[in-house]
Amino acid sequence: MRQTPQQRAGHWAEQRALRLLLRAGWQLLEQRWSCRWGEIDLLLHKPQRLLLVEVKGRRCRGLDGWGAAALKGAKRRRLAHSLDLWLSAHPAYGRCRWEWVCALVPLPPSRAPVRWIPWF
Repeated sequence: MRQTPQQRAGHWAEQRALRLLLRAGWQLLEQRWSCRWGEIDLLLHKPQRLLLVEVKGRRCRGLDGWGAAALKGAKRRRLAHSLDLWLSAHPAYGRCRWEWVCALVPLPPSRAPVRWIPWF
């Protein structure tokens, strides 16, 4: 299936964020996991910790603040429902403390660093 330029940019942004997280010792559990509520971009694990990452790739800082404006209530609710569904299918992770972060990834040609915004 052919990807749109937006999908290619989004996947590039996910890979950049994922590489940084793997270097920090996180282990990838899921990438682009989807259910009826939406998609979890990245889900990672460290002992007793789960990290849900919403990735936003942007070419420039616009009115949405590199994508931070997309983290409104409806998006948060959909991600919470998605995580609940994922946890119901993977009960071994049910006792882990979970964290949510948004990775704001500037797309090329920008060389700006990824901004990590804790949320939820």
